[in-house]
Amino acid sequence: MSPDPRTYPNRRQSKVTADSLADHAATLLGSGYRLALIAGHDDRDAFRVVYLFVAARPDRRVELILSTSRSAPQIPSLAALSFPAGRFERELQDLFGIEIVGHPNQRRLVLHQHWPSDWYPMRRDAGPPPAFGDIDEPYPFLTVAGKGVYEIPVGPIHAGLIEPGHFRFSVVGETILKLKARLWFVHKGIEKLAEGKLIADVLPLAERVSGDTTVGHTLAFCLAVEEARDWPVSAPAQVLRAILLELERLYNHVTDIGALCNDVGYGIANTHAQRIREQLLRLNKQVTGHRLLRGAITPGATRLRALPDPGVLGAIRAEVQQIVDIALGNSVVLDRMTGTAVLGTAQARDLGTLGYVARASGCDPDARRDHPFTPLTTEVASAVRSEGDVLARFLTRADEIKHSVALLTHLIATQPPLSAETTKPTWLTAGNTSGVGLVEGWRGTIAHRIEFGPDSSVSRWKIVDPSFFNWPALPVALADTIVPDFPLTNKSFNQSYAGNDL
Repeated sequence: MSPDPRTYPNRRQSKVTADSLADHAATLLGSGYRLALIAGHDDRDAFRVVYLFVAARPDRRVELILSTSRSAPQIPSLAALSFPAGRFERELQDLFGIEIVGHPNQRRLVLHQHWPSDWYPMRRDAGPPPAFGDIDEPYPFLTVAGKGVYEIPVGPIHAGLIEPGHFRFSVVGETILKLKARLWFVHKGIEKLAEGKLIADVLPLAERVSGDTTVGHTLAFCLAVEEARDWPVSAPAQVLRAILLELERLYNHVTDIGALCNDVGYGIANTHAQRIREQLLRLNKQVTGHRLLRGAITPGATRLRALPDPGVLGAIRAEVQQIVDIALGNSVVLDRMTGTAVLGTAQARDLGTLGYVARASGCDPDARRDHPFTPLTTEVASAVRSEGDVLARFLTRADEIKHSVALLTHLIATQPPLSAETTKPTWLTAGNTSGVGLVEGWRGTIAHRIEFGPDSSVSRWKIVDPSFFNWPALPVALADTIVPDFPLTNKSFNQSYAGNDL
């Protein structure tokens, strides 16, 4: 691949070697940056690995670019410096066949045991997969032994409308000694599907990365495309996008508040929350024509049918607060949530958690302030709590609903037009270009990185849903809790299977 010819205003690219990678990464991490993604690239003659580090206030983005030979690809591990790096590296090893030297855990992460061991689906020459092995071959879970210790397998098929994930509990009595979550049962190859396609053909994939996060992923994709293609977007269009992002946050948080009440046996609170959720979904349809807000955001443009009524939003906020107050006035609800499945601040920080999971544990990453695409979101109020338990995750959602309605009222008051569009540039930048989009989705910060080849088709698209960062926190929070608290705790995290199992 030829060098990226562009200079980006808030993103700096730096080539590193295998010997200097760790030093550069350590310097960035020590300076307040966090690792947002690691993307592998097959450039035919070599493999290239891009490490994106981001920092806040001001918005800063640094990419370290490391190349390795195609005949014997290997890179040094950063797992000792960053827990998320270790998981990104295992993903690279599974999908690209790049050896990670010095990694403490060489087990597969993405590809299950029946996938062929010498076939790497993200390589250009991967071709169709060879025959798969026995699908019943067990995953090598760490076995916990001892007097009175037993295992409880849960999933991957669950009751109700839930995607597949396997949870293996090692238990003594009712106390959980260890939980292992096994995901990627529905690895879909979305990133591979995008290769060689035009923007218009990839956009529907972005809208469907995770069904409950249409706006978050679509917007991150569009921001990445717009940066890569030097495609300016008007301030009114960005305001409309911010409005849609908050509408998506509202209906999902209301849903979770009801579901958490339901998981502790307080069904009447869930019934009222679902009633409000239906109001919000109907409002979504009035605003965009789609209950899940699809079709409103495209590269260079945002188009609405109507602006939401601030009075309606204020009434919904009051109703949600009433549900929260009634629920927490019930001693059973309060007892079940308080002190349950605590994720400490240091644990949340070390794991790299994002969104309400991080904020409930005393950390406050928020792309609306840290990486704003419109200055009107930079003053959004913080919803940080320190307890890190189920109750904190419940209350963080309630706080975010209040702050979201306040932000929506502020955005709507600017009276943006219902449609704002910037025509696609008629010229194309010479050579290859890349772009990054960072968006505070309702679960946390979403990152997309895209590259275009000289023919204007997508050559690589890397997606990171916040669930990739947050899933590992669930077993940590459940250590030394009891098995009956698993459904409640899992719902308090409520991470996306689809957004993780790309």
